[in-house]
Amino acid sequence: MILTQILQPKSIKAPLVSTNKEDAIEELINVLADNGYLSDRGSAFEAVLAREQTRSTGIGSGIAIPHGKSTAAKELVMAIGIAKEPIEFESIDNKPVGIIILLVSPPDQTGPHIQALARISRLMLDATFKSQLEKATSPEEVYDLISTKETE
Repeated sequence: MILTQILQPKSIKAPLVSTNKEDAIEELINVLADNGYLSDRGSAFEAVLAREQTRSTGIGSGIAIPHGKSTAAKELVMAIGIAKEPIEFESIDNKPVGIIILLVSPPDQTGPHIQALARISRLMLDATFKSQLEKATSPEEVYDLISTKETE
């Protein structure tokens, strides 16, 4: 899976306005809804929060990948937020996050959802790339970094 097939520059918020976990998730849900990628922002938000309550999606190393399944999405959609200041996310390493990658998919599309999670995880193993993302100050810069990394 190539992330730029599901990520658009208009689905990137750099920097995020939010300073806490729930607001950051809602801000990214709103970005997707405002751009026509979600039919119901409320149900998508609830789906992501319900998943978050089972176990934090703060995977450590300053990264969170909140995700959920909702009929509000017709296909897998993705939004990325870069925090100005790290946000407390109840991560597994107890460290705040600077990169938040939100995924919402229809309930019947498990395959693409899992492929995207795996692809994101692999990309974030590259410390130089992750550091560049954390320092990105515009949606275009984030998109270009991901696009370039995926064509290496």
